[in-house]
Amino acid sequence: MALSAEESGRLAGLLDEHAERTIQRWTELVGASLRGRLSQAELRRQVQELHRAVIEAARGGGFDLESESAGELRAVLAELSRGRARQGFTATETAISVYALKDVLLELLEADVTTTALRDYVAFSSLVDQMGLFTFESFVRTRESLIADQAEQLLELSTPVVKIWEGVVAVPLVGTLDSARAQVVMERLLQTLVDTGSPYAIIDITGVPAVDTQVAQHILKTVVAARLMGADCIISGIRPQIAQTIVALGIEFGDIATKASLADALRHVLRLTGVETARRQPRRES
Repeated sequence: MALSAEESGRLAGLLDEHAERTIQRWTELVGASLRGRLSQAELRRQVQELHRAVIEAARGGGFDLESESAGELRAVLAELSRGRARQGFTATETAISVYALKDVLLELLEADVTTTALRDYVAFSSLVDQMGLFTFESFVRTRESLIADQAEQLLELSTPVVKIWEGVVAVPLVGTLDSARAQVVMERLLQTLVDTGSPYAIIDITGVPAVDTQVAQHILKTVVAARLMGADCIISGIRPQIAQTIVALGIEFGDIATKASLADALRHVLRLTGVETARRQPRRES
């Protein structure tokens, strides 16, 4: 709902005439809802920016949040939402920072009992509702973007590729291996093979709780991609339960070497490279 030119003019005049009172009261109301999680100086600065942007938009005549004249106000609201989302505030706490203007307007108009004042308050409230909704939507978009970025960062952290010997890299997998994560594993492994020039890669699935057909396909695709880069892959961490599942599902790893543990896989690779290894013999009692 857009304000008429007359309503916009009265809103701008009201906020401008009672500027200090409006900013002070608005800051107090928002500060009470945030319970001291934002400094008074920062909060007052934000309220001042909102106050100024609302007045400028109202002076444009025919106040409509979607209009060109309200562009700066939308920018201020969006920046407020982004900042609050990054600081860990909730969507409700962020929206209250805008909705508090309703209480301020009510206090400014309560002395005027004319029909015009009542209509103005209804119109102003509708406008504030639009501002609050815009703020909420901006907050949600920012939060979704932050969650997506964090998920990507966690995905990268959960799929490390480490160099464990000269010419040997390993990918210790922990947790479920889905399509998105399998793609990250493949990309990071291939990039590490390029960077290190390693001819051998160990894919350790000790931390993978279960291996089904889909997980096996992801692993096989990674092995094939590594082979295309000139590296041989060894799969380690084939526990008895995993082995039984693989057999029951009829999954074929073909000529891919598989080992029960990461240590066995590393020992296998070192033998291939000509490095002598010795198994630790159990001590005999004298």
